[in-house]
Amino acid sequence: MPTNRKIAIVVAMERELAPLIKLWQRVERSHSGREFRFFESGTGVLVAGGIGAEAARRATEAVISLYGPDLVISAGFAGALDNTLAVGDVITPAWVINARDGGRVETDRGAGVLVTVATTASVEQKAKLAKAYQAQAVDMEAAAVAQGAQARGIRFAALKSISDAAGFELPPMDRFVTHDGKFRAVPFAIFTALRPQLWSTVIGLARNSGVASRALCGALERFLGEETASN
Repeated sequence: MPTNRKIAIVVAMERELAPLIKLWQRVERSHSGREFRFFESGTGVLVAGGIGAEAARRATEAVISLYGPDLVISAGFAGALDNTLAVGDVITPAWVINARDGGRVETDRGAGVLVTVATTASVEQKAKLAKAYQAQAVDMEAAAVAQGAQARGIRFAALKSISDAAGFELPPMDRFVTHDGKFRAVPFAIFTALRPQLWSTVIGLARNSGVASRALCGALERFLGEETASN
């Protein structure tokens, strides 16, 4: 039987929202033969499903089945496609587009467009995505979360904090993501340590991630307060 939580948050990695959930209750629950770690607080619940669309899809199905939310939020980091967006800016898109099949989902509130892709986007790819979709930002999970919520008639929203600007070239990270969406941090650290040309990029990304996380936690806390007050 579902344990009712009005608001469910799906994020790729716990560290994206670590400051927010540090005092939330951690609960391990199973769904469809998989173990998930949930964080509960009041009427909200968060699950870190992993990186990529498939991991996000599984996490969305699990949190909906186990908690029966009225609203599902895709939260986390995103890359800027708009040159005016800076690290730490938080967007609430009105539309989420799946670049794989062109599917579009309208969100519960917001403005602009977020496009979801299968792999991390290079600077060149960001420019192409901006032009093709008139989008402001890119991520790897929101479309899967949106489609999961839409299929069950549940309201959907997205909050994304910019962790890399439009001109920031990400290091090669896709090869360190497992089939179930886990990031292999130790092999990535070894890979980086052997390539001094990547050091400044990785240090910059770590710094940007901290800024993005703090901004996202603040924005999500306000969003949850507003949502709770309106119901």
